[in-house]
Amino acid sequence: MDRGDVTAKRPIALTIAGSDSGGGAGAQADLRTFAAMGVYGASAITALTAQNTLGVRLVHVPPPGVLLAQIEAVLEDFNVVAIKIGMLANAANVSAVARALIGDALHRARAPFVALDPVLRASSGDALGDDGLAAAIADTLLVRVDCLTPNLAEAAALLDCEIAADEAEMRRQGEALLERGPRAVLMKGGHLPGDEAVDWLVTHAGARRYAAPRLASRAGHGTGCTLSSAIAAGIASGRDLSDAVGAAKALVSASIARGGAHRLGEGEGPLLQLALGAH
Repeated sequence: MDRGDVTAKRPIALTIAGSDSGGGAGAQADLRTFAAMGVYGASAITALTAQNTLGVRLVHVPPPGVLLAQIEAVLEDFNVVAIKIGMLANAANVSAVARALIGDALHRARAPFVALDPVLRASSGDALGDDGLAAAIADTLLVRVDCLTPNLAEAAALLDCEIAADEAEMRRQGEALLERGPRAVLMKGGHLPGDEAVDWLVTHAGARRYAAPRLASRAGHGTGCTLSSAIAAGIASGRDLSDAVGAAKALVSASIARGGAHRLGEGEGPLLQLALGAH
């Protein structure tokens, strides 16, 4: 069976992300999301974290050559149609990912769709990257990204500016990030006050607002990972970007609601991803 036959039956996506020992975020959340959306998931681990719902205890970052070898091994053997990038931890890993994406683009007629969730901190507030990470991402990686999905703090760090305080500033920062190279920017406004969780998708063709009711739930660990990987999975399954964002946001809302119905750990619990319409 050749690579094309495999892809025709089930699309393939790759997550490049850290490992969360508690299973709530990172590569573990991405792979659950891919599976929930009917996409086969491969992975390349950027860092090993010792964490649970209460916080991060330790982060170990292997040499960047280890990350590069993982990515190249997957891309050489699988017809990957979408890539989700999450926690990168340091500038060396940023360079390794950029190198891998350049190499893959040069050797394939159609490069994979790339979604980047520029993870700088865990939901607990613990740092997941060194001081030069945001600058390295902004300078090296944004031009290779099809959809950037920053939260308000991450957007501000990439732009070296104040955190947006309202939707108008969210849009302005999205437009500023768009000028740095990505083909689209999804500004995530979940930390803004209000009864709705509002995101803005900004592209060169315009901007679109997405809103969902704000849910009172203890299950929020891995929200950003899930949203970004769901967008990548939607693209892998043949959706256009606008529809992929809408489906991803619906999946996140459903997963937060399901996660809130279960007690997993003593802190902020993880989302429970399940295909929409399933029980």
